[in-house]
Amino acid sequence: MKKISIFIVTGILLSSCVSKKKYVALEKENGEVKNQLQKVQVEKESLDAKFSEIQSRVDNYNSKINSLTEETNAKLVTVGGDIVISNNVRNKMEATLKNVNQNELSQAKTLKDSMNLAVSYNLRKSLKESNMSEDNDISVNINETVVMITISDELLFNSGSYQISNKADKILKKIAEVINSDESLDIMVEGHTDDRKIVGGSSLKDNWDLSVLRATSVVRKLEKNFNVAPEKLIASGRSYHQPLVLNDSKANRASNRRTRIIILPNIDKFFALMSDSDASDSALEVN
Repeated sequence: MKKISIFIVTGILLSSCVSKKKYVALEKENGEVKNQLQKVQVEKESLDAKFSEIQSRVDNYNSKINSLTEETNAKLVTVGGDIVISNNVRNKMEATLKNVNQNELSQAKTLKDSMNLAVSYNLRKSLKESNMSEDNDISVNINETVVMITISDELLFNSGSYQISNKADKILKKIAEVINSDESLDIMVEGHTDDRKIVGGSSLKDNWDLSVLRATSVVRKLEKNFNVAPEKLIASGRSYHQPLVLNDSKANRASNRRTRIIILPNIDKFFALMSDSDASDSALEVN
């Protein structure tokens, strides 16, 4: 029995010695792992700092590139020798031209021709959306980037008067819709008369008076009744010095008594304000 007990005690002691050695080894290994972890952490912080520095340099380079790109796009391009636009405007113009009738686009030989097509497209689109139609008293003509709407004297005014008649409201409302549809438009209203002298006793001095007052009456009507911004409006009198036909008959004189509303787009502002048209828009036919 004594021998058995001795063997058991010896076995326990030997087992305890082995476990303690393993513990010491594990402790040492654990210390080495912690040291490696700390080393890795220091290296990571160093790499993060280097990465942050590199990222800062990349951002700086990108900023310089963007600045140069914006400067390039802002550079002006001369069109047709007398019109100046920026590259940004030109890009917007090209986007608009995707919706223009391709047969007409193929006939555009210069950048100025293309610009005229783009502006005309948008102006015709505005006119179409306003449902403005021509009749004997109204004519609409687009010459390059200018829309000219001519309205007969009989539709707008009473004979020899500069007071606007009520029947003029319908057409003036439609014109105001076109004007208000685009912030880039300036409007000149021209009064035209025939060559007959003003009858004595009238408060009007001559046809200059009459033509200017008629233009002013239309401008006031557009501003007060149809909310057209006054800074977009210009009133001009032409008297009888720009007749359509000779003042040699009653019919011809009636043709010369007219008001012409000229819509003038500011080209740079026009394209800056214009949103890119959807590619699905159908091309409008230009007469």
